[in-house]
Amino acid sequence: MTVVWIVGAGGLLGRAVVTAVDKRQGWRRLPVASLPWHDADDFEHVTRSNIRGLLAARHADERWAVVWAAGAAVTSTPQSEIDRELDQFRRFLAVVAEESEAAAPSGAVFYASSAGGIYSGSKNPPFDESSDVAPISPYGRFKLDAERVLAEFSLHTGIRSVSGRIANLYGPGQSLDKMQGLISHLARAQVSPAVVSVYVSLDTMRDYLFVTDAAELVLDVVTRSFDVPAAFTIKNLASGRSVTIAELIGHLRVILKRRPTVLLGTSAAAALQAHDLRVRSTVWTDLDARDLTPLVVGIRATLDDVMRSVQSGGQPSASRRIK
Repeated sequence: MTVVWIVGAGGLLGRAVVTAVDKRQGWRRLPVASLPWHDADDFEHVTRSNIRGLLAARHADERWAVVWAAGAAVTSTPQSEIDRELDQFRRFLAVVAEESEAAAPSGAVFYASSAGGIYSGSKNPPFDESSDVAPISPYGRFKLDAERVLAEFSLHTGIRSVSGRIANLYGPGQSLDKMQGLISHLARAQVSPAVVSVYVSLDTMRDYLFVTDAAELVLDVVTRSFDVPAAFTIKNLASGRSVTIAELIGHLRVILKRRPTVLLGTSAAAALQAHDLRVRSTVWTDLDARDLTPLVVGIRATLDDVMRSVQSGGQPSASRRIK
């Protein structure tokens, strides 16, 4: 049995991990207080209380895990906010290290990293865990810095950890307030007055991973981490199937039975976007042998969710630029 604390349980990935844990035999979720992100003192206090509760909730032979699915930063986030988020993650791990010293052999930490951010300037796609990393945005450098903090945490505590470099995550429930999530923003533009301006070329390639598939893979990765010596591991989480933006728009056209509403534009921010971000994994590859949600099915589910949100009173802004 594994007892887990999901940090960021209200976000896109976090909610999906909650659902996956509640359905999976051998896992149970610890209900904990939400972290007060904007109060440094309370943040440390609640972190300490929650990790103590997690460890106290275990039976004698149970394992414990922390899944970090939190994060507000995106590609366009200012450096000052990124620095603050990295500092929070560092302080979070410091508290976990202090409180779990005696339970280190039975613990694991998963961190939701970003394949797109970290490989954004890398050469010779598709990119796997052995590829040279070359982030070209502050966001990508932040994710790489967070991975280094996590690796140091494992080295000093003996607690195993995994950084999951996740491809383009999408699905129902994605926040439309962030400047990310092309599929969700495209969906919103089809059911509301919102307009999406795509400012990268239509042959830009991305790997899109449906959120429920990602959540199941997260749990499998954490489970596998207990089978190896305490260490820091990097694992790419991707569908292994990349498509162009033009193909995405084509799928929408088939679903809608009409031409989707999309505007092509330009932006200086396009310089922070790689043209080809095909991703694959060479680590624990047996975990990738699974049936994944077909892209057209995932787009349909996302479109239906956005439509329900708009019909229930959500009023999107008039326009949005998105990669």
